[in-house]
Amino acid sequence: MLLTVIAFVVALGVLIAVHEYGHYRVAVACGVKVERFSVGFGKALLRWQPKRQHPGQQTEFVIGAFPFGGYVKMLDEREGPVAPEERHRAFNTQPLRSRAAIVAAGPIANLLLAVVLYTAVNWIGVQEPVAKLARPVAASLAEAAGLRGGEHITQAGFDGDLSPVQSFEDLRWRMTRGALDGHDLTLEVAGEPGRPARQLVLPLSRMETKDADPQMFRKIGVVAPLTRPEIGEVMAGSAAESAGLRNGDVVRAIGDTAIVDGQQLREVIRASVDGDQPRTQAWQVERGGQPLKIDVKPEVREEGGVKVGRIGAYVGAPPEMVTVRQGLVDGVWRGVVRTWEVSALTVRMMGKMVIGEASLKNLSGPLTIADYAGKSASLGFTQYLVFLALISVSLGVLNLMPLPVLDGGHLMYYLWEGLTGKSVSDAWMERLQRGGVALLLVMMSVALFNDVTRLFG
Repeated sequence: MLLTVIAFVVALGVLIAVHEYGHYRVAVACGVKVERFSVGFGKALLRWQPKRQHPGQQTEFVIGAFPFGGYVKMLDEREGPVAPEERHRAFNTQPLRSRAAIVAAGPIANLLLAVVLYTAVNWIGVQEPVAKLARPVAASLAEAAGLRGGEHITQAGFDGDLSPVQSFEDLRWRMTRGALDGHDLTLEVAGEPGRPARQLVLPLSRMETKDADPQMFRKIGVVAPLTRPEIGEVMAGSAAESAGLRNGDVVRAIGDTAIVDGQQLREVIRASVDGDQPRTQAWQVERGGQPLKIDVKPEVREEGGVKVGRIGAYVGAPPEMVTVRQGLVDGVWRGVVRTWEVSALTVRMMGKMVIGEASLKNLSGPLTIADYAGKSASLGFTQYLVFLALISVSLGVLNLMPLPVLDGGHLMYYLWEGLTGKSVSDAWMERLQRGGVALLLVMMSVALFNDVTRLFG
């Protein structure tokens, strides 16, 4: 819990500070006087005024008690009286291009931060599962495409443009893009020794999915990387302990079904129920090289309104891992590409939610962000950097939305001014601001409801 709080607060602080610094730095470059730079709202926990600042600047820097936001207060005639000798340094008196640049600088700073973070991860390297596939979910797209489990995917791409697959997570990202965009994904499967590689097509265009969630991958059929069907830690008082299963047991068969990987074993356990009753099954287990037969009666649990079997033990050995690392130049390029891909996918998802082609369940709020902050931090430094990059992209894209209270809304005002030669009237500005606040509150309410539903069921 403490790690989650710390990781969440650090993430918010970094992302907000970078966003506001973008506004601040470009404002100073345009000759606008910045009166205050604040990360957070409410009571000031810390405030200072550096002695060395840009000529003409006397900016006060503040860290507020409430971390959900920040602001850069600039000299502006709309906010209060401005001395005649400083009027040329007020925000509202600047040329249109300067005002637009200052407003756009915040979201752009977040996108640049994502590039830097993805680049750092590419240079440092991250441990990820090898792109070897577990047995696909029954009656899924993967099974229909000819996947049977154990395949090593070496390349994948859309419209015949294949590129190397570096890890299972890389493959999952491509499947996510294909499923949400309705594009088929071509896979190249490494051949057996002495045999050539083969290609098959994962028909993701057949999917009708509105949510980027685990159920999407179950429909695709590729849920997890290949793992050894081994029993891990057994919980006290569980069905696994009652049956006599031990840590290190390798499951070879359940009934007449041969077990080849951990994902398949989990699926068979889940399906070992008849209505509300568990189904006792004969397991063929290898323990210390010796075969054993054990009768296992799982416990019945309800997940998403469906009765499933559980044995109360970790199922499946850790997958084979690979270190994904890039060179100096390639790491930067891949950082730029990944930022662009995530940004484009985020924009498309937002557009689909607006027109009803994607579910509003995809909106996440502070509780989900905090949860993922803690989980990513617990997995290691590089995973936390990936999380920060993803949230930084989301923050940048969100702020570019044409909502009046966001940076994108102000850019729309400036677009109108550029096209008509007249600024938006105060009356219309007030109406648009009210509408924007109302819409933003609705979005925040939906996101918070999704958070509570997702985390507390």
